[in-house]
Amino acid sequence: MPGARPLAAVPAPRPSDGLSGADGTAPAPDRPRTGGRLRAWAELLRVSALFSVPGDALAGAAAAGRRPGRGTALAVGASLCLYEAGMALNDWADREEDALDRPHRPIPSGRVAPGAALAAAGALTAAGLALASRAGRPALAVASGLAATVWAYDLHLKHTKLGPAAMASARALDLLLGATATAAPGTTAAPPPGALAVRGRGGETREAAGSGGRTAEAHTGRGAGSAGSTRPLRSALPSALVLGAHTYAVTAVSRHEAQGGSSSAPSAALAGVAALGAAVLRARPARGGGGDVPVTGGGAERLLLPAFTGAYLRTSAIPLLHAALNPSPPLTQRAVGGGIRAMIPLQAALAVRAGAPVNGLAAMGLVPLARALARKVSPT
Repeated sequence: MPGARPLAAVPAPRPSDGLSGADGTAPAPDRPRTGGRLRAWAELLRVSALFSVPGDALAGAAAAGRRPGRGTALAVGASLCLYEAGMALNDWADREEDALDRPHRPIPSGRVAPGAALAAAGALTAAGLALASRAGRPALAVASGLAATVWAYDLHLKHTKLGPAAMASARALDLLLGATATAAPGTTAAPPPGALAVRGRGGETREAAGSGGRTAEAHTGRGAGSAGSTRPLRSALPSALVLGAHTYAVTAVSRHEAQGGSSSAPSAALAGVAALGAAVLRARPARGGGGDVPVTGGGAERLLLPAFTGAYLRTSAIPLLHAALNPSPPLTQRAVGGGIRAMIPLQAALAVRAGAPVNGLAAMGLVPLARALARKVSPT
């Protein structure tokens, strides 16, 4: 129309991108992206720390003098489920504390609902016990004790003086779970190096003394029952105590990772790590039995044991030294992360110490995966 003011052009509506806030810059809290949800759960479950778990079963199998088999695989699965149950339960129990000290964590940041974390903890615990039950009653009994320890730690013991001891007990029980599950009925003990299997009367298999001079142990099936079910526990107990002592030291340091300020905990942990490394190198238990004997195994054992122990000391001691010199929260958290990752070479060293270098190599194969994932998801 002549002389009329031209109408202003109406901008076309922008297509919805599922975002809210100014110009669509903030993710909508009610509809998080799939990738964001997956990352939130990965942070909640601390998936980069998962690779420190399978070595418990491998070290336990080695300490029991058995080759890894179906029972070992069931123990690994059960351990992974119970470990992640503890992670989910930990963040659920600490949600109010994390809201002040670590608001970026998945629950206080609103990326994971508290009820979902608690439900995941319950489901993972049930799955872990179900897997352990497939490995026999002794394995289920150990797994039940492990699950009870995990829940007691997260819900109450964590903030008491018994916290580090409870966490150490959980890790020791995890190694014992691998020993009992691997030694379930139907498995056979791995012969010591140099042993010669001979057939005795009645068809039973016995091991003659090998070139190393170690005596034979008969595998006749006699003496089964309570004595047979407890023998793997007794054999694996020294390795479990070593792993538990390391866990105690790391847990004691982790109690200061949010605020920092304590040099005594990393200093004590550093001394403990050095003592454990020396103890692992000094002697190894006779395979499948008690008592310590000098390290006189094959060439692989003589090479791998110092190498794995050195990797353990390097991974754990250097961050602990830095935290002792400067107990700031970042360096303390780095020391805790190093202590978690150091469990893998420690497990490998314990396996080699028990005469199973293949188990040790299998555990050490997880180190590159743990290191790569730790760059994306923090283990602490």
